[in-house]
Amino acid sequence: MSTEFLDALQDLEREKGIDLDILLEAIEAALLSAYRRNFGSSQNARVHIDRETGDYKVYTQRTVVETVEDPRMEIAIEEAHEIDPRYEAGDVVENEVTPGNFGRIAAQTAKQVVVQRIREAERNIIYEEFANREGDIVTGIVQRIEQKNVLIELGKTEAILAPAEQIPGEEYTHGNRVKTYIIEVKKTTKGPQIFVSRTHPGLLKRLFELEVPELQDGTVELMAVAREAGQRSKIAVFSRDENVDSVGACVGPKGMRVQAIVNELRGEKIDIIKWDSDPSRYIASSLSPAKAVGVEIWEDEKIARVIVPDYQLSLAIGKEGQNARLAAKLTGWKIDIKSESQMAELFPEEFKDLFNEEEQESEDKGV
Repeated sequence: MSTEFLDALQDLEREKGIDLDILLEAIEAALLSAYRRNFGSSQNARVHIDRETGDYKVYTQRTVVETVEDPRMEIAIEEAHEIDPRYEAGDVVENEVTPGNFGRIAAQTAKQVVVQRIREAERNIIYEEFANREGDIVTGIVQRIEQKNVLIELGKTEAILAPAEQIPGEEYTHGNRVKTYIIEVKKTTKGPQIFVSRTHPGLLKRLFELEVPELQDGTVELMAVAREAGQRSKIAVFSRDENVDSVGACVGPKGMRVQAIVNELRGEKIDIIKWDSDPSRYIASSLSPAKAVGVEIWEDEKIARVIVPDYQLSLAIGKEGQNARLAAKLTGWKIDIKSESQMAELFPEEFKDLFNEEEQESEDKGV
């Protein structure tokens, strides 16, 4: 080795962020292992690389003792005094034993260690980069599919899109660009494993934050998300500025903002709801596009009964109960939906006056 070797290591330190001392210590340990393996030494030994010149030397180490029991590990105090009279029992005597043909082995070993450390450093850099981005959105390119897992290239590494995190019915073709949500980053011996999702509600939230400037600057806040990936989603938004329409900001001019997100999610329908601190109004809005005529709430049990016109009952419940299910997820309330006629059957006296009033209004209007 030489000063050129040290210069090369210092360049690596600057480029890859690998500490020079850590690298040299790793090379010393590897050279010691190579020495023992190739020269059959069972003695205590150490390898030292000069930090100024890059020269390396191998030393055996023997402990000074009164009576020698193992000459490979120990040296008599009388013999030690012949080397240096200042040696005392318990001291360690070192002798240089660098083999004459050790240079080729040293160079090969150093190369292996450096390559290994570079790989480890790059893996650590990638891990640190993505570990700090859990809960963030990334854009990658579909590379291949292995055992139903879609592998997505993210620059220097790949992300895994597991079957459970894929949108049902969505096709992933080699070379396609796709946005995903980082749900977990694991550190393994083979490098970082990055797990991403296309179904996580966080993906929808981050997509809106990318598309809507008012969400980025904090004027509008996204309060809640409920999602059934690939089918329908609901989001609740709130404006901190009374002059800014939170729903309109998310929809965008001519619906451009929300349409961009719908396109990214391959046609997933999105309902944008205005969040309200009043549970009754919030729950009524959450059932959009259905219109509620009345809401009863039981605060302690977090239960709400929503009354809708007869002709909107199926709309409020949704196909296979989806609209009602998403509304419950969005609000955090258990929602019981009843039509006006169902309520009239359950509470005939209470609803009789209501129907009479409606009939009178119709007559007054000449209907």
